[in-house]
Amino acid sequence: MTDSGPSDPITVYWRWGCPFCLRLGTRLRLARIPFRRVDIRDPKAAAEVRAITGGDEITPTVLVNGRALVNPSIGEIRAALAG
Repeated sequence: MTDSGPSDPITVYWRWGCPFCLRLGTRLRLARIPFRRVDIRDPKAAAEVRAITGGDEITPTVLVNGRALVNPSIGEIRAALAG
């Protein structure tokens, strides 16, 4: 499942039912930071997350302008957006 557009600077790899993913999504929406959500039930998305994390399917895994963050805070995402 993908929300928003492919031009969004943030991609959030998430898993259905993940409380950390739900919390991050809420914080991003409240901060009005656009993002694209990718469900790792898709085998290709799961493989991308494993490649980023060294073999684990940790969610949320976030790409910010090409930089990978694993289970980041909203502050970490803002910092990655700024620089």
